[in-house]
Amino acid sequence: MSFVPQFFTTAESLVDSLDKKLLVVLRDGRKIIGILRSYDQFANLVLQDSLERIYVGDAYGDIERGVFIIRGENVVLLGEIDGDTEDALPLRQLPIEDILQMQREEAEEKARKDKLRFQLLHKQGFSVDFTDTDLY
Repeated sequence: MSFVPQFFTTAESLVDSLDKKLLVVLRDGRKIIGILRSYDQFANLVLQDSLERIYVGDAYGDIERGVFIIRGENVVLLGEIDGDTEDALPLRQLPIEDILQMQREEAEEKARKDKLRFQLLHKQGFSVDFTDTDLY
């Protein structure tokens, strides 16, 4: 008889993650790191000593958030952080002000490229959603 591992997809499977450091990716793209202190049947989470980590390129910055309550329907990904692996990553930590400035510049560059792409597509006869652009 062979052993078949069982995978639980309910909130009950979070019991092994209690009191461990987790990374939670939210629907809006934010990444929250904290220690899981509690959860319920809807996978609502309570993280202690949490921080919001913002990545830009090979750098990151942290914003301390303290106790963070996350509604279960907003969780996209949840995973335990291995402390040894975390320290070995080739990322550099920068002050949050620098990271936020880099994030703004990255967003502006993306918007500029999108505008040029939309203009090119429009000239070639493709329908473009103009609600977020000024291509009228």
